[in-house]
Amino acid sequence: MVSSRTWKELGVFGGLIVAMHVAYYTIQNNPSLVAPHQRSELFYVCFNFYGFNFYLYYLVNWPEYYQVAEHPNGQIMGYIMGKAEGRDENWHGHVTALSVAPDYRRLGLAARMMHTLEHISEMKKAYFVDLFVRVSNHIAISMYKALGYVVYREIIDYYSGPRDENAYDMRKAMSMDKEKKSVIPLPHPVHSNDI
Repeated sequence: MVSSRTWKELGVFGGLIVAMHVAYYTIQNNPSLVAPHQRSELFYVCFNFYGFNFYLYYLVNWPEYYQVAEHPNGQIMGYIMGKAEGRDENWHGHVTALSVAPDYRRLGLAARMMHTLEHISEMKKAYFVDLFVRVSNHIAISMYKALGYVVYREIIDYYSGPRDENAYDMRKAMSMDKEKKSVIPLPHPVHSNDI
């Protein structure tokens, strides 16, 4: 049976971030442990966007928004991290990162972790949950739509790199937003500098 534990259960400094940090460098030094394409897919979000300290900051400030899916043998199958932010009717939960190891995809783990994050956001009386996703990530977009998320707006050049890419800001209204105002799509894209 797959277990799923929150960061509070794992302990703030003994949780997934530290384990992934150690695992990342262990795998870098022993490449035969994980196939290269799997290694990059699992760890890309954690170490190529912001760095370890950024994620540790999230962990310390919003531990309830962290969850790890763990196989009975102790192997990490996936994780989700997020936060609560905003004010008044813009108070919301935010999905910062969601990743499932390639061998454990299509098992419903991502949906289960998203539901947990949504439940925590409901308990905090959030009006909606949002996330950003690359416009080219059709698989993720389809999954989020199946979970009830809508494209609220397109953000121009949100992702930078060799080729800048736009993002969708996808949202799902929570019960606090009785009129579903938070998910009424904007009629035009916005630039990343304007968010």
